[in-house]
Amino acid sequence: MHLSTHNWMRAEPLEVTLQRIKRLGFESIEISGEPRQYETKASRPLLKQFGIRCWGAVTLTLGERNLAAADEAQRAKSVDYVKSVITMVQELDGHECTIVPATVGKVVPDSTPENEWKWVVEGLKEVYAHAQKAGVRMALEPLNRFETYFLNRADQALRLAEEVGPDCGVCLDVFHMNIEEVNMHDAIKKVGKRLVDVHVAENNRLAPGMGKVDWSKLVATLREVGYDGALTMEAVAPIDRTPVCPWPNQVEKNPVDISPEQLKFIQDHGSSLLSEEYYTMLYETASKTLLPLIR
Repeated sequence: MHLSTHNWMRAEPLEVTLQRIKRLGFESIEISGEPRQYETKASRPLLKQFGIRCWGAVTLTLGERNLAAADEAQRAKSVDYVKSVITMVQELDGHECTIVPATVGKVVPDSTPENEWKWVVEGLKEVYAHAQKAGVRMALEPLNRFETYFLNRADQALRLAEEVGPDCGVCLDVFHMNIEEVNMHDAIKKVGKRLVDVHVAENNRLAPGMGKVDWSKLVATLREVGYDGALTMEAVAPIDRTPVCPWPNQVEKNPVDISPEQLKFIQDHGSSLLSEEYYTMLYETASKTLLPLIR
């Protein structure tokens, strides 16, 4: 196993992210699923410069992106979007693409469970054919009930992966599992060999080491099922605006070049624009907590 990270949690140039994680013992990155923002001709040289490999990418299933949409044209565009993310991963020599099938933040269905399941399976099968040709493994990720109604638990994601194809995998996120699973270790064992990716954050979605998760037991469970991939940092710090805030430097006070869509995505996850100092502290904590367990 090795340490990886997403890069959507703070608005900063890719070069800044790579410089930070290289210093702290991270080996790879899952680039945000925005191929137009992270053009591979620019990203590849940066990855090489810092000696960080692309583990994969995660779809940012926002706005009109929704494989479970009732509108057929909307579903077709969503399939094309996921394919474009997989192509980006292929061009960066990445391993996997984590896919959230339905719109993040959408908690009201468009249709019946039967219709939506059928539409998602059909869309993912088309994506699967593209991924197989590209040599990129798909990893279907369940989120907690407050972020999606469609896929919340490991057993649901496993069933969906089985219907899509024999090489379709599952991504498990410790934060979401802490909310939705009766026992996250049993969930990991159930997914077993289909486990392709693991996202890490505490029960409070801070960095590993800042909550109550038993990381030693979690790593042992991952070893038990033969998982040897990335532990991908996805800490999304809640903003404390009260007088008892222990981090006076938490919020970025300088102007930041970020699109309204990106800002909304971060805020919808209960966070805001974080300062470089505070954000780096999260990564330092994750590194100190996890590296001794996986080396």
